[in-house]
Amino acid sequence: MNTAPHDEPPKPSLKKLGGALVGLLEGHFELLGIEFQEEKARSLQLFLVAGLGLVLALLILVGLSTAVIIFFWDTYRIGAILGLCAVYTIALIICIARAIKLARECANPFQATLEELARNREQLLP
Repeated sequence: MNTAPHDEPPKPSLKKLGGALVGLLEGHFELLGIEFQEEKARSLQLFLVAGLGLVLALLILVGLSTAVIIFFWDTYRIGAILGLCAVYTIALIICIARAIKLARECANPFQATLEELARNREQLLP
């Protein structure tokens, strides 16, 4: 049995395979760039809002602390100061524990790129 050359499926050329690979990589790099820009903008907004919130919270805390100390100045000034310090220490410990928990639970910022790479790997591998 002699098969004609036109009966065989066409073999992909190295040039077409290279072009497809470059196209895939280009798409991935574009997606990675977009995700990086989004993450950068979100991080900057988060930093600015958190910084402003911290400054405002500190002003409120100073004002309330001063009011408490003035109120107890004649009778329990040392107790009031130590009580405020104890409350602030407990709040600080809670905040640090929460920050550590959030840092451990953070999502991968480039999840869409990794998912796209996994889909391509599944499609390309037999």
